[in-house]
Amino acid sequence: AANIAQTLGQDPASVFKTLVTVGKSKEHYVFMIPSNEELDLKKAAAATGEKSIEMIPQKELLSLTGYIHGGCSPIGMKKQFDTFIDETAILFDRICFSGGRVGFQVRVRLEDLKSVVAVKEFDLVK
Repeated sequence: AANIAQTLGQDPASVFKTLVTVGKSKEHYVFMIPSNEELDLKKAAAATGEKSIEMIPQKELLSLTGYIHGGCSPIGMKKQFDTFIDETAILFDRICFSGGRVGFQVRVRLEDLKSVVAVKEFDLVK
């Protein structure tokens, strides 16, 4: 995702990667964080109310979401999971994220994303 920011000439902090996790309860969650950051699993668990959270195995991504690694989008997943975005998204007029295929990006205002996906803002990065 950070490489995409460079290719697009965008601030890496405004280009978000989409990560899929599973909680101790076996519920799945989606997190959107800046491409130049790392998800803090403790903060992610706190945002969801889970005791703990971990990344799903990469091999499960396609069957769970309909997307492959590097092309995962918060929009249009097979099932809509609770979705959280790092609070820094509010700092940008527009943010970028995967359009569902490797190499395809969507650039929208946060409020436009919220009109399609119920995204909640939290401090999610280390």
